[in-house]
Amino acid sequence: MNKNGNVAFYGLMLGLTLLVLALALAPAVTEFTGDAMNKTINGNQGLDCNNSSISNFDKATCLATDLNSFYFIGGLLFISGAVIAARFIF
Repeated sequence: MNKNGNVAFYGLMLGLTLLVLALALAPAVTEFTGDAMNKTINGNQGLDCNNSSISNFDKATCLATDLNSFYFIGGLLFISGAVIAARFIF
């Protein structure tokens, strides 16, 4: 096999590893953000995002926390797709 074939297989393995990592971390990330947005219970700090009387700063923090799981998991999926596609395009 030549070096280009080895690099393609390595890129495919690296991309699939990142894909599996993104899918494995998805439940943990969504659970963590869900816990962060709930009330403070048993010493676990929470933002209490369901409360309508919180300040605008806390509302912005709740919105940023809510988007965290989408950006993290979507970013990992995009990177894995880019690694897989880069091996075949270049």
